[in-house]
Amino acid sequence: MRAPAEGDAANPLDAPASMPILERLGLHRPELRAWAMYEWATTGMWAVIVATVFPIYFQTVAAGELPNEIATRNFAIATTIGIVLVAVVAPLLGAITDRAAIKKPLLAAFAALGIAGTGLLFFIQEGDWLLGLVFFVLVNIGANGSIVFYDALLPHVARPDEVDRVSTGAFGLGYLGAGLLLAFCLLMIQAPHLFGLPDDTLPARLSFVAVAIWWAVFSIPIFLRVAEPPAEIAPGEVVEKGTFRFAVARIRGTFRELRSFRYAFLFLIAYLVYGDGIGTIIRMATVYGAELGIERGHMIGAIVMVQFVGVPFSFAFGWLAGRIGTKRSIFLGLLVYTGISVLGYFMTSALHFWMLAFLVGTVQGGTQALSRSLFASMIPAYKSGELFGFFGVMDKFAGMFGPSVMALVITLTGSSRLGILSIILFFAVGAAILYRVDEDEGRRVAREAQERARPIAELQAEEAAPG
Repeated sequence: MRAPAEGDAANPLDAPASMPILERLGLHRPELRAWAMYEWATTGMWAVIVATVFPIYFQTVAAGELPNEIATRNFAIATTIGIVLVAVVAPLLGAITDRAAIKKPLLAAFAALGIAGTGLLFFIQEGDWLLGLVFFVLVNIGANGSIVFYDALLPHVARPDEVDRVSTGAFGLGYLGAGLLLAFCLLMIQAPHLFGLPDDTLPARLSFVAVAIWWAVFSIPIFLRVAEPPAEIAPGEVVEKGTFRFAVARIRGTFRELRSFRYAFLFLIAYLVYGDGIGTIIRMATVYGAELGIERGHMIGAIVMVQFVGVPFSFAFGWLAGRIGTKRSIFLGLLVYTGISVLGYFMTSALHFWMLAFLVGTVQGGTQALSRSLFASMIPAYKSGELFGFFGVMDKFAGMFGPSVMALVITLTGSSRLGILSIILFFAVGAAILYRVDEDEGRRVAREAQERARPIAELQAEEAAPG
C-alpha cells in the first residue's frame, strides 16, 4: 500500500533542523528499514560475485586452462546474456505486477533464482568454466530481475517529500553491508588459516556460500514488513482483460501517453547516457588499472574502500537533495565523475588509483540513488512496476556503450588514457538532456495521474454489487 499522503505537499527544503536522525537517513519507519535491507542483502552480492572474487576465481581457476582473452570474452558474453534476458521482459513483467499485485512474489522468485545460482558456484572447480557461467547467468537474472520489483516498491513505501532520503538511505545501508561482506570474504580467502581452512580453492568457494546465505537471510524483512501495493487502474482501462493482455495493452497505452509523461521518459534517456558513463568507469576501472601496472591487491583494497566511503556520502546526497534539489545534486555527482575521468587520464601510481576510488565512493551511490528517486517521483505509483521495468532496461544497458567508445578511441589513437578521457562525453551529453527535464512539472503530472487511479478490487466490488 502506498505510504500515507500526510506531508505530500511538504517541501523537503523546509525540513526542520530538529528532524530525528533516522528520519534524516530515510530509515524512520519499519517498512522503510525493511525495504532498505534488501539493498543490504544484494549489494554485497554485486561486490563479491560480480566485481571482485568470482571474476578473479573464474579467470584463474574455472577457466584457468583457457587463454586469458577467451576467458574474458566468455565471461562478458555470460554477463550480457544475464542482462539482456531481464531487460527484454522487465517492462511486461512489471505491467503484470501492476495488474495482479504480485510485485513481492516475483521479487521472491527472482531472488530465489539468484540465491540458488550463487550457492551453486560452490561446486565450480578447475575446468568447470561453462557450468560456472551457467550459474553466473542465473545469478545475474535473479539479481537484475528482483531489483526491478524492489525499485518498483519505492513510490509505495516512501512519501514524495522523503523519497530522496529513503532511496539514498537504502544505498548507504547497502554499501555498509557490501563492505562488511566483502571484507569478510577477502579475509577468509587471504588468511584461510584464521578460519581453519586449507590454502586452496575452498575459501573462495565458501565465500560464494556466504554470499548466498547473506542474500537469503537479509531478504526476509522486505517480505515481512512491506505490504504488497494494491492493483490500481486508470480511467478508460478495461479490468476484464486477462492479466497478460492487460499488461500488453497497458504498455501500448504508455507509449501513446509519452507526451503526458514526457519528462519521466526524457529523464530515462538522460539516465541511459550518463549512467553509461558511470557504468563504464565501474566496469573498466580495474582493467585500466591493470594495464597501467597497478597491483591487484591495491585494486581490490580500493574497491573495498569504495563500499565504506559510499556509506556516509550516500546519506549525504539525500541531505543535499533536500537542500539544493534532486536534479542539482545529480549534476554535482556528474561534475565529480567528469573530474574522475580527467584525473584518470593522468593516473600513474597505486596512490592515484586509491584517490580516484575515494572520489568514486563519494558520488557513486548518491548519484544512482537520486536518479532512482527522481524517476520514482515523476511516475504514477499505480504504474510503478511497468515504468520501473523501463528504468531497469536503462539501468541494465548502462555501461554497454561506453566500453565500445573507449575501444574505438583506443583503436584510433593507440592511447588508453584518451579512451578513459572520452567517457566525459557521456556525462556532458547526459547532463545536457537532464537539464531539459522539468522535475516539478513531471511530479505534477504524475501526482494528477495517480489521483485519477482507482483500486481494481474496488471497481470489481462495485460491479459485483446488486442493482
